[in-house]
Amino acid sequence: MRVVTEYIPSVHSASVGLWVGVGSRDEGPSVAGAAHFLEHLLFKSTPTRSAVEIAQAVDAVGGELNAFTAREQTCYYAHVIDSDLELAVDLVADVVLRGRCAVDDVEVERDVVLEEIAMRDDDPEDTLGDVFLSAMFGTHPLGRPVIGSVGSIEGMTRAQLHSFHLRRYTPERMVLAVAGNIDHDQVIRLARKYFDGHLVDGKEPVAPRKGTGRVGGDPTLALVNRDTEQTHMFLGVRTPGRHWEHRWALSVLNCALGGGLSSRLFQQIRETRGLAYSVYSTVDTFSDAGALSVYAACLPDRFDEVVRVTMDVLEGVARDGLTEAECKIAKGSLRGGLVLGLEDSASRMHRLGRSELNYAGHRTIAETLDLIEAVSVDQVNHIARQLLERPFGAAVLGPHRSKRSLPKPLRALAT
Repeated sequence: MRVVTEYIPSVHSASVGLWVGVGSRDEGPSVAGAAHFLEHLLFKSTPTRSAVEIAQAVDAVGGELNAFTAREQTCYYAHVIDSDLELAVDLVADVVLRGRCAVDDVEVERDVVLEEIAMRDDDPEDTLGDVFLSAMFGTHPLGRPVIGSVGSIEGMTRAQLHSFHLRRYTPERMVLAVAGNIDHDQVIRLARKYFDGHLVDGKEPVAPRKGTGRVGGDPTLALVNRDTEQTHMFLGVRTPGRHWEHRWALSVLNCALGGGLSSRLFQQIRETRGLAYSVYSTVDTFSDAGALSVYAACLPDRFDEVVRVTMDVLEGVARDGLTEAECKIAKGSLRGGLVLGLEDSASRMHRLGRSELNYAGHRTIAETLDLIEAVSVDQVNHIARQLLERPFGAAVLGPHRSKRSLPKPLRALAT
């Protein structure tokens, strides 16, 4: 198991994260949602603590103990004041290594996960995010929702979850990341104490995930007919994964397109025409693939115009490119967002864990800022032409009964 730390003398907190290089893309279709279900289940009980005792331990020090599951990783984390560092390491290790996966706990948490799926289904933007990635990646594991489906969760057995835990949660896939007012040697001592017997299995740490690089077929159009007040849309293209040499130029392109108040999409759709309250662009990046997408939500009778303006903006950027001024603003926004987003120990811990799992290395903040600043407008416009000429995929949720009722640019995706 790898241990990475960052000392931040200006804070009075400590953030502990145990990162496991396992996520929803590592599941088979028959156990879709297993990684997320297991993440829930491990908090229910250990040989020495009940769920109530786990909760009481962290509440008694005013801390936070939680976890999240993504497509390529799972993270269990605690955030406490610095004097409670040992408790945080103890709790995270106890939950992750010794969570019991008891039969009774499985049945209780099954209902909780089903409630979470229902909550996702009640949120149009969350629902559409999963539908969009399915439209983009099809039957590839990246196209499956992290949370699974009602059918897969209802059919999941304790034996399957316990097996997933034993087979996947191994030391060579783990990173213990700690940031705050802490000492590296102290963290090592605590790791040896609370991870005793789980630190070494004779294998080299797993190299950063590269993925298969193979996503078959073109993106498609997906429609979810729902009686909502607004029509919600994701529209986008596939991109290379996070190891792409032009990923910083992609970040600048995304920011200039829809990453801020001055971005083209925000100005054209909201500020100039008042067509939508919410409009933005985003980038999802995985080891071997990704997606550059635009989200907008508007009244159904304005949807045709929102699609038209969105396509006009994207086609204009692909054809004529961005200006030097737009790229300068986007780079400044990225640089400021990076620095301001790392003002607390929790964000520093997340940066450490992700960097170790994804790249097996770490850049200083200054080095990252230099990489952003080095992006040229020519680089941004080159990848804009390259990406925005690719086949588009889209997902729409709203009161539309068939794909034939959608705007013509979207209908073309259904053929």
